[in-house]
Amino acid sequence: MITSLPHDAPPSRGVPDRPLRYGGVVLVGGRSTRMGRPKAWLPVAQRTMAAAVVESVRQGLRDAGGVSAVRPPMVVVAATGQDVPPLEDVLITHDRVPDEGPLRGMEAGFSALASSVDVAFVASCDTPLLKPAVVTRMLLLLGDADAAVPVVDGRHHPLAAAYRVNLLPRVQALLAARRRRPFFLFQEVATREVSAEDLRVSDPELISLRNINTPQEYDALSIPSGSAGKMEE
Repeated sequence: MITSLPHDAPPSRGVPDRPLRYGGVVLVGGRSTRMGRPKAWLPVAQRTMAAAVVESVRQGLRDAGGVSAVRPPMVVVAATGQDVPPLEDVLITHDRVPDEGPLRGMEAGFSALASSVDVAFVASCDTPLLKPAVVTRMLLLLGDADAAVPVVDGRHHPLAAAYRVNLLPRVQALLAARRRRPFFLFQEVATREVSAEDLRVSDPELISLRNINTPQEYDALSIPSGSAGKMEE
């Protein structure tokens, strides 16, 4: 059920007489084995990496509009027992089962947002170059699909994607069947694949998709204006 995205996608569907309600999910529960220390706590632009990503998602949600534009609901999903950096105006929740990857984190995030949100943008805390404009564009390109995901050089980026939160039962069914890759969800629901060309409208260098996984990548990190913030030179 995966489809390519036409350049002029239809507007996202909502209920009559009500704009869509947008929210955000940021996953911070990875083990950070390659980094050697918790990525969520790493300093980025005078804040933590988790806080930088949360703020980029929040701003992108606001720019997308909808009924939740002023105070878009934000959920941060951590591993059980994980210490989370101080974050402003977010709900902290946890994976129900440890070590089952991002689809389990998405389940926790969708569960927390189910009563207040129609569509959620899902991000990982290790993408501090995420541009708010990319968040906004992915939400607006969702159109009438169930999910919208960037696909660059044949690779899907499920943690820079927009999802309808009513996919929660499908996510839970996949987890119960031990089909834990987000790609399995894309195969089962109406999914728009957003090409690099479509995404470059908001992020010419596609830096929003860049994960910071190693000490070398972190040491080389430079935050340009228009991303989560600006790192001091």
